Amino acid sequence: MTRDEALKLLKKYNSSESLLQHAYAVEAVMRYFAHKRGEDEEYWGNIGLLHDLDYELYPEQHCLKTEEILREEGVDEGMIRSVLSHAYGICTDVEPIHYMEKVLFAGDELTGLIKATCLMRPSRSVLDVEVKSINKKWKDRAFAAGVDRNTIQKGLDMLGMERAEFIQECIYAMRGSAQEIGLKGNL
Repeated sequence: MTRDEALKLLKKYNSSESLLQHAYAVEAVMRYFAHKRGEDEEYWGNIGLLHDLDYELYPEQHCLKTEEILREEGVDEGMIRSVLSHAYGICTDVEPIHYMEKVLFAGDELTGLIKATCLMRPSRSVLDVEVKSINKKWKDRAFAAGVDRNTIQKGLDMLGMERAEFIQECIYAMRGSAQEIGLKGNL
């Protein structure tokens, strides 16, 4: 599956700008980590794009409909498994095993916290946000309350990464797509 095919499929089931921007943010994180490891950036990126494929139209059947849709589209089982692993313990029992799946599991939620933090800043940009700002908001459980910090921490534990390091890497990843994810801001 090419990025254009994945994007077409994503837009077939999603029109919400915020959901599309979230998909682009997770794609950016996945591509960034794939690049760092010398892996297939398009494959990893497509998993990021498609991870919430069904969420806009079928929120009560999240992941169930995605699995069905991806199978109908002839997507390979490895990609389907990876996509499903992002919701481990929430609405699937597909445990993240591969490094790529662990990045998706932790990065999915973290991109939301980073974006919310950026939007509260005067610049409204990911281009000048620092790890300390994200960590400060991490501690405030009322801020971006929908972001499950425990899920992120489970993912970090799976990855064996420190929170500050992973946050920094995700910020770098999201900076590369700042315009597309709505975080170029006033800079």
